[in-house]
Amino acid sequence: MGEPCNRSGRMTGKGGAQFAVRTRFHTPPPQFDGCFTTFHKVEIEAGTGEMVQDHLLPEWANLRFFSGSLPVARIGDTGISNARFVATGPSSRPCSFHLGAAGMWGIGILPLGWARLIGADAYALANTITDGSTHPAFARFETLSKVLCNPQIDAEHQLVFLIDELERLMKPHRDDERIVKVHDQLVNGEHTQVSELASRCAMSVRTLERVCRRHFGFTPKLLMRRQRFMRTLSSFILNEANRGSGRWTEAMDGDYHDQAQFTREFREFMTMLPSEYAALKHPILASFMEARARVWGSAAQALDSPGAQHDD
Repeated sequence: MGEPCNRSGRMTGKGGAQFAVRTRFHTPPPQFDGCFTTFHKVEIEAGTGEMVQDHLLPEWANLRFFSGSLPVARIGDTGISNARFVATGPSSRPCSFHLGAAGMWGIGILPLGWARLIGADAYALANTITDGSTHPAFARFETLSKVLCNPQIDAEHQLVFLIDELERLMKPHRDDERIVKVHDQLVNGEHTQVSELASRCAMSVRTLERVCRRHFGFTPKLLMRRQRFMRTLSSFILNEANRGSGRWTEAMDGDYHDQAQFTREFREFMTMLPSEYAALKHPILASFMEARARVWGSAAQALDSPGAQHDD
């Protein structure tokens, strides 16, 4: 396991409130190859009673453990508050949240990790956010709360405990090889048709549909569209963070026929227009994505390859 990568920053939230954010990214050890994005510890400093508001992008499943302030968050028709262990399924919608001064451990779960650790039907849990301590699909991870939600335990010991617990819970799955093939082609391939994706993965369209719904949470067609959309949105956010401004036309993926098509896609995935999104402040997300791109190589979970990443 490599050394943690650190990133700090200060930002202004709604109403001019000042926040400090420190992020440490930890590379999952080799036994978890292809199962996780990062293990990361985020610390948010804020004044008493101050809350930051932001929107997380569509992503893979996550387990998040909080100390200090607890989030008020929503994805689609599901919402959560007063939960120290928050679990989300894979998403094609934004997660809006309010959060004050807090510490948070985040565990991003790739489709292979979903199959080996959770095993539930990802399609049934797509676009949901829940109290992980009580949900049948996630309650087995509640054992992590006693350590990851305890600010008196140092981060090094928390990380060791996290790795030991995940290793104990991990089980191989019969679809392992298929999941990695599909994931790799989604991230690194250039496919516009489901039949092309199925062919490159050496499986029938019917098998591809089953694997994607069960472990990725969506149909192959939607997954390809989400991938294209996330490339564009991530590029826009990074341009805005690095240059202080961004243009959709510069960030727009080449597979879009025109800006009208992109606007329709944006409205479906983010539930708002591009202009409405650009007008919002992103005090947490922009800083986190810029740091992630710098130390991890990709700005967003959906852009992570299933290949091993052991060099920080």
